Amino acid sequence: MNEKVFPTVLICLNLCAMVPYINQGNLKMSVYWFAAALLNFALTWL
Repeated sequence: MNEKVFPTVLICLNLCAMVPYINQGNLKMSVYWFAAALLNFALTWL
């Protein structure tokens, strides 16, 4: 199994967790989950 599979799934889950907060208009929590996804992306792929 590729070592980047789990972090990629985690990035997708972080982005999916962001969606309900965007729909509710909760900017703080949507930015929080986007930052979590961005951090995971930077540590995994860059």
